[in-house]
Amino acid sequence: MQILQTQFTVDQLVLKGELFLPDTPRPPVVVGSHGLEGSRFSAKQQVLSRLLPENGMAFFRFDHRGCGDSQGDFVWETSLEKRSRDFLAAVAHVKDLNKTGPQLGVFGSSMGGATCINAWQTLENTFGRLAGGVLCAAPLKSRTIHNIPTRATETRPALPLAFFEKNLLFDLTDKAFSLHHVLVFHGDADRIVPVENARILLETMQSPKHIIIQKYGDHSMSAPRDQAEFETKALAWFTQIFHLSDAA
Repeated sequence: MQILQTQFTVDQLVLKGELFLPDTPRPPVVVGSHGLEGSRFSAKQQVLSRLLPENGMAFFRFDHRGCGDSQGDFVWETSLEKRSRDFLAAVAHVKDLNKTGPQLGVFGSSMGGATCINAWQTLENTFGRLAGGVLCAAPLKSRTIHNIPTRATETRPALPLAFFEKNLLFDLTDKAFSLHHVLVFHGDADRIVPVENARILLETMQSPKHIIIQKYGDHSMSAPRDQAEFETKALAWFTQIFHLSDAA
C-alpha cells in the first residue's frame, strides 16, 4: 500500500487529507466524509483506509474545515453547504492527482452521510455517474436529530441553538432521489439520528439499494458485532459496485 499525504484549498482554507493506494494501477477510489465533530481518523474511515486498498480500491480521507488538521474555525465555518463544497473540492483534488481510475464511490458517516447526499447530483454533473456509496447513520431531515451537541468540548466553545438553526437545518428528501447503488447502515437504537431517516432514505433512493438495520445499534456503531458487519458488508458492496468481483 502507498499512502500519499496531501492537501488542497477550498474557500481559501487549506484542508489536509491522505490518499491510500493499493498496489494496482488506476484503481477505483472512494472518497469519505466524516461526522459533524469527527476527523479523518474516525473509526470507520480508519477501517476503510486499510480494508479498501487491501482489496484493490483506493480510499481518500480528509478533515473538513474547522476539524482535525484542516484550517478554519469550527463555529464560523461549519454548515452543510460548506461541508459539501469541501467534499466536491476533495473529489476534484483526487482526480487532479491522477493516481486513480475513473470509477468513483463515496462514503459518509452521520453528518458526512448528509454531505454525500447533498453533493451527489453535483458530483455526477461534474465528474460523471458515481459507482455508488455507503452511508452510515445519515440524517435525511435535520429536525429529526436528537441530543444536539451544544455543550462546550476540548476543541470548541458551547454552541447556541441558533448555530444549528442557521447552519444545519435541512431536508434532503428531494436530493435523495438522485442516489443509486447505495448501502445504508443504521442502528435501531440510535439516540441521535433516529432510524426513521434510513427508512425514508431507502424508500426515496433509486435501485439498486440496500439497508442494514443493526439491532440495538447505537449512533457510533460501537458494538463489535456491528463493526464486524460493517467491514464485511461495506467491502462486499464496494467490490460489487466497482465490478471487481467480475474481474477476479
